[in-house]
Amino acid sequence: MSPSPKKPTPKPNRRASSVEALVERLDQVQDKRAHLGGVPTGFPSIDQVLGGGFRAEDLVILSGDIGSGKSSLALGIASRAAGRGSRVLFLSGEMGEDRLMERVLAMEARATLDEFRRGTMSDEVRAAVGAAAVKLRDLPLRFGRLGGDLGSLEKALDGQDGQDGQDGRDLLVIDSLNQAGGAGASSDDMLADATRRLKSLALERKIVVLALAHLPHHRRDREDPRPALDDLGGGGALKQHADVVLGLYREEMYRPGHGVEGATELLISKNRGGPTGFVDLYFHRRWLRFEDLLDP
Repeated sequence: MSPSPKKPTPKPNRRASSVEALVERLDQVQDKRAHLGGVPTGFPSIDQVLGGGFRAEDLVILSGDIGSGKSSLALGIASRAAGRGSRVLFLSGEMGEDRLMERVLAMEARATLDEFRRGTMSDEVRAAVGAAAVKLRDLPLRFGRLGGDLGSLEKALDGQDGQDGQDGRDLLVIDSLNQAGGAGASSDDMLADATRRLKSLALERKIVVLALAHLPHHRRDREDPRPALDDLGGGGALKQHADVVLGLYREEMYRPGHGVEGATELLISKNRGGPTGFVDLYFHRRWLRFEDLLDP
């Protein structure tokens, strides 16, 4: 009598496994034992509106007029996120690693760059700088130069793997989107292409990509000079592909003598996963430092 044919082994139900894993993560979030995947910004007001912070696979655009403080806020987010355990790579087309580290130290120590360069730090400031240096030394925060194509971004991500004892990144900061597209990136076509590529990179690497963007269609003399989605350019690609769009607005830049100096609105113009609106921040210009009104 011939043996009975073996029944085929049932294939694992990948969808069921994914659903179960998601429900487990939701339970952990409910019990305050985890965050639903992503990167907390470290700014309490921003994290509240965004449901805990940025989400993995998201493209986040941080926009603002020239001089509004985009780089300072991005550095603040990078530092705070790293301080909460997120692995961060900050790529700049305008500043080298030493200059970026100098700015982060100034922000963390509440010191001025002029004090650094003139060697006029008080004993108190020097102690604060030393404490900030100790804190930053062990953070999973790395800096690099921004190339002009997606391939250079991938190499930068790969080149940083394992340098702080961990593989990969959680947050990639691009300063700025206009330079990430390479030569001629000021045109709408180049901006649109750079945006699509960065969104693809976020999906493929399962990371958050935070890209800083200028406002090529912004008019300072209009009735309401707050940054809007249509100011971004890129033929609508930025507002289409971005999951979150943030805009910096400081009234003092447009109406001198009105409002509170340093008072800043961070507009959430688009939020694919939740509400829009704004949060209040404060900009200490002398320290190049943003603070949240909900900070301890």
